[in-house]
Amino acid sequence: MEMTTTVPEARPEDMSGRQLALMVMILGALTAFSAMSIDMYLPAFPQIARDLGIPLSTVQLSISAFLFGSAGGQLFYGPMSDRWGRRPPLLIGLTLYVASAIGCACVRTGEGLLFWRVVMAVGGGAGMVISRAVVRDLYDTAEAAKMFSLLMLLMGVAPILAPIAGGQLLLVTGWRGIFGFLGAFGIATLVAAALYLPESLPSERRIRRNITKMAAIYGHLLLNRHYLRYSIALGCVAGVNFSYIAGVPFFLIELHGISPQHFGLFFGANACGLIGGSQLNRRLLRRYSPQQILNVAFATSATAGLLFAAALITGVGGFYLQVALLFVGLCMTGLLYPNVTALALAPFDKSAGSASALLGTIQYTLGATAGALVGVLHNGTAVPMAATMAGCGVLGWCAAVVMNRIRRVDIGLV
Repeated sequence: MEMTTTVPEARPEDMSGRQLALMVMILGALTAFSAMSIDMYLPAFPQIARDLGIPLSTVQLSISAFLFGSAGGQLFYGPMSDRWGRRPPLLIGLTLYVASAIGCACVRTGEGLLFWRVVMAVGGGAGMVISRAVVRDLYDTAEAAKMFSLLMLLMGVAPILAPIAGGQLLLVTGWRGIFGFLGAFGIATLVAAALYLPESLPSERRIRRNITKMAAIYGHLLLNRHYLRYSIALGCVAGVNFSYIAGVPFFLIELHGISPQHFGLFFGANACGLIGGSQLNRRLLRRYSPQQILNVAFATSATAGLLFAAALITGVGGFYLQVALLFVGLCMTGLLYPNVTALALAPFDKSAGSASALLGTIQYTLGATAGALVGVLHNGTAVPMAATMAGCGVLGWCAAVVMNRIRRVDIGLV
């Protein structure tokens, strides 16, 4: 049975400036779901632990639950969106997200919090998968990289505003109000997508296979060397970011005595660096290809990570050099995210939804693993964070740059 939509199919050349702006804003909101869902309740961790009577470590575990839930949840939306179009799975996922936010706001136990965080991740995964697929549907590689850079601008605002907004809501409504706000954000995005986001996958380009055969596409994708290289590279970029998120509170607050109130300023400044990198990327794409840009960005990211680790071990340059190197490494992720994503999805037309879903799964699996590694290797210093960031930078550079120079024939593009 086919799922249909009455909303017109999208073609950028047929859209007015207002329609295009609305589409970009909706896609930006969809890409921000992960950052909003993670960063907004960070200031509430101690209060949640006290209120539920659970260890703080259980609350911290809810981040890992969300990340791994996102990694697995995204796999469902790819085949669904390739068969039925982008809109139906998106609306289902957003509805699930809203329900889970309400569930989080009402929990009474640590187990309940972990459960609803996983459900929230599965629901929010629809936005991440569909937003990438829509961009791939509508634009070629270079233009897609520009669009992903623009979405990074919108997505990058979330890490700046979310912790601040979460802290203020904490004073007024308590931690349950934070999840209530996330539910309201989900409702607003659901309504906007239902009314204003056009269908980007025409019916003639949809894959007319049963779900089992469509799921087999994932196997073909994993055998595609081009796709696998850039998927691993994107996972490494996420690894840099999640290593930073996992380790920076200890680095700034515990080691250098930055107050929790001023922590948000440092966190926001680094988020501005990521935004700046993504907007610089839009200008660079006028003269250089996505591959040329990521060649330099990955080399810079790996170098900054290695120097950051060396500065921590030796103490040379002190706090300000360490912060500067950390800032440079995060700026590079703003250049890397859009270009690696565009290159990974470039060969795929009909199966863009599945390619986007698996890309997100690999991204979040590697990113969450890197973040967890920082905790496992914790030794009372920030070296595990720096070493993990450096390792991700080097591995990403090998996958996207070194392996790209080894000329081999890719296995069966899907």
